Amino acid sequence: MIIRKVTPQDRDAMTTILNEVIAIGGTTAYQNPIEPSHFDRFIAPEDDRTFLHVAEADGEVVGFQWMSPDKDGMGIIATFARPGTVQRGIGSALFKQTLKCCRDAGYTLLDATIRADNTGGLAYYSKMGFEDHSVTRAVPLSDGTPVDRVHKRMHLR
Repeated sequence: MIIRKVTPQDRDAMTTILNEVIAIGGTTAYQNPIEPSHFDRFIAPEDDRTFLHVAEADGEVVGFQWMSPDKDGMGIIATFARPGTVQRGIGSALFKQTLKCCRDAGYTLLDATIRADNTGGLAYYSKMGFEDHSVTRAVPLSDGTPVDRVHKRMHLR
C-alpha cells in the first residue's frame, strides 16, 4: 500500500468511495451524495494546515484522510475507506502520515466527530489514540432520526 498526497486525478475515486459510504448509511455524517469539487479545497489548499492523503493499493485509491483547521486552530480529521476494504490497515497507514503532517504543521489538538452508531469509526479513532471528549446529543438525520455525535480528541505533545 502506498500513502501519498492527493492529486486532481484522485477526485473521481474519492467521490466514488465517499458516495458508496453515504449510500450504505450509518458511518458518516454526510447524508447526500457529494460532487468531485468537494475535494478542491484539499487539492489546492489556501493554507499549509489543510491536507489530504490517499491510500493506494494495486494502482487504485482505497481510502483517504483529510485534516483541516477549525476556527479555534484545532485540527478536524475525517477518514474514509472503500467499503469492503476495512480492517486492512488503510486507516492506520493513513493516520501515520497525517500525524506526521499535523506535527509539522504545528497542530496541538485533533478532533474527530463520529456518529454514535458508527462503532467501527469509534473503535478506529480510539485505536489511533483519540479519547472521548464530549457528546452532542440527538443530532437529527435528514429523516429526523436523532443520532448522537461523539467528539474524540487527541492532544499532540
